[in-house]
This record gives sequence, C-alpha cells and structure tokens, in this order.
Amino acid sequence: MQVNLNALCVRPVLKSEEPRYRELMQQHHYLGDLSKIGHTLWYVATYAGEWSALLSFSASAWKCGVRDRWIGWDFRHQFDRLNLIANNSRFLILPEWHYPNLGSKVLSLCHQRIAGDWQTHFGQPLLLLETFVDPSRFHGTVYRAANWTCLGLTRGFRRTREGYSVNAPSPKLFFILPLQCDARAQISSPILNPIYRTGAPRIMLTAQQMRTLPDFFNDIPDPRRAEGRRHRLCVVLGIAAGATLCGMRGYKAIAEWAKDLGPKARERFGCRRIEKRYIVPSESIIRDVLVRVDPVKLDLALQQWNVAFGEEDQSLAIDGKTMCNAIDGQGQKTHIMSVVGHETALCITQKKSAHCL
Repeated sequence: MQVNLNALCVRPVLKSEEPRYRELMQQHHYLGDLSKIGHTLWYVATYAGEWSALLSFSASAWKCGVRDRWIGWDFRHQFDRLNLIANNSRFLILPEWHYPNLGSKVLSLCHQRIAGDWQTHFGQPLLLLETFVDPSRFHGTVYRAANWTCLGLTRGFRRTREGYSVNAPSPKLFFILPLQCDARAQISSPILNPIYRTGAPRIMLTAQQMRTLPDFFNDIPDPRRAEGRRHRLCVVLGIAAGATLCGMRGYKAIAEWAKDLGPKARERFGCRRIEKRYIVPSESIIRDVLVRVDPVKLDLALQQWNVAFGEEDQSLAIDGKTMCNAIDGQGQKTHIMSVVGHETALCITQKKSAHCL
C-alpha cells in the first residue's frame, strides 16, 4: 500500500478510546503500558481513519545530567521550571504501519500541536520536549530525522522507591526538541518571563537547608500528648515546610512529597529510623500537627528561616509603583521602588521618593 504522508493526522486520544490505546501499548511496546498519571497526553496518529502510531507525553525527568548541563540552569530554578518540559515517554508505530518516514512525520505533527494542547489541558506553557532511547534496542534514527538533537548518554541510574538505583546498568541516549527558538535561553534565564510562570514560586531545597529547617521549630511547644508520638514535632513541621517551599499544597500533597523523599533526604530531616529504614510522618500525623500547633509561633519560626536564607537569592527583581492619591506638599506623586529576592520572594529593601525615576 502506498502511504501519502500528507494525509496523516495526529490528535489526542478520546476518553472512550483509552482502553484500546492501553491494550495496543501493552501488546506491542517493549516497555508495556504506562499509567496516565499527572500531566499526561496520549496521541494517536491516523491514516484514512486507521490507527498507525501511538504516543505519550508526560512530566519531564526530575534529574538528567546531560539535559541540565545543556540548559545551564541553576538547580534552585530547576524544580520550578520542570513543568516547561514534557517527556515523550512512549512512541509506538503499530506493526502493520512501518513505512519510510512515517515515524518522523508523526513526531513532526506532534511538534506542531503539543504546546497548544498542553496549554488547553493543563493551563501551562511548554518550551521543550525530551525523550530517552535505549541504545541496546534503537539508535534514535526516527528522532534525528524529525530534527531532535541527541545530547549524549545518560549515566544510567534510575529512580526507585529508595531514591536512585545503586548501579547504572542501562545508560540511555537523550534527545531534546525546543518548541521555540529561544527555549533554552528562556528556561535558563535568572528571572523567568512572567508568561511562563504558573502558580506559586517553588524552590529546590539544598542538603544544608534540609538539615537546618527542623532546627527552626525546636522551640515550638508540642500540642500532642506524650504517649504515642512517633515523630518529633520539629521533623513534622520541617517536612511540611519543606514540601510547601517546593510547591506542594494541601495535606495529601505534603504527605506524598514526604513519601518520595530518598533515604538521604529523610536522614537530613531527622526522620526516625526503624529496621534500617527512615520513616516519614503520614498524612494524618501531618494534618493533626498543623491543625493543633500554635500558628503565631509557627509563623515566627518560618520568618526566622526566611531571614536566615534570604541572602541566598541569586537574582533580584526591581519594581516601582506610583502610590494612588499620594501627593506631597509640592504636588508631586509619591513613588516606591522595591527590590525583591526572586527565589525567596522577600522584599530586600524599599525606597520612597517624590520624584519620577
């Protein structure tokens, strides 16, 4: 059969089509099916109404050395900007559709529409696509043909329940595709363009910050009875504060963030160790503590942490405002110039003036 590549169409998978999509992926992809978790878009490529290829785009990898070096971003910016990247986590050309150039054409059609689809479904912009290719099975030819750039091999470690694997048995080829010409500059910029900011600012905690954060809560009285306390108050509050600083909102999100902490991070927070494992507080414990703790003392402790780490801002934002109806004796309007830390969102200094700058 002759295939006219111009007649190919790529579109998101409909809800009613998801069982078929998962069945085909499980049957024909060497990695099997992939659950639809978090920000995930499934695509199907069709030709004359027939399914020819399946794709999945999901959240980007938390860490990837070759990618992070190529972007050149500071790790403190990284966590807040990972949502600008989507990972092509699955790409399957169905067995009867292995025609020349079909794969690269499908990737090109996804390239043309995914930024708009991502904005529509999740309310977030996209600047970059990434994918991992197993060199023991493939050479990434289809991605190269679709103008993706190979940045090299990863180190081969994979994420596990305990953090990351000890051994690195399977390095992967890593490819990227910018969705606009200045994507790299935008993602690595010291101050992110407002059009790419979504939600509250988030940071990535350093090892030192994890170790010291619980110390700021040592002087807060524990509202719980002494019997049955499984976790120290300062540890529960430290983890809750750390999760919130990293963008988590709500008890469930904070608890899930805590569960995802690796052994080293749990040790830094001072978690209990039982049978060679560090245990994090559950959602019910976190909720009980935050509901009952003294809010004034908690707020004071958080302010002290902000003061201690406010000087670590690596970039500053300067903004000026004109005060409405604030006229001095000479009839001039009053202006306020503020300098705010980009990472901590703290106001470093302000200057009031009655003269335009």
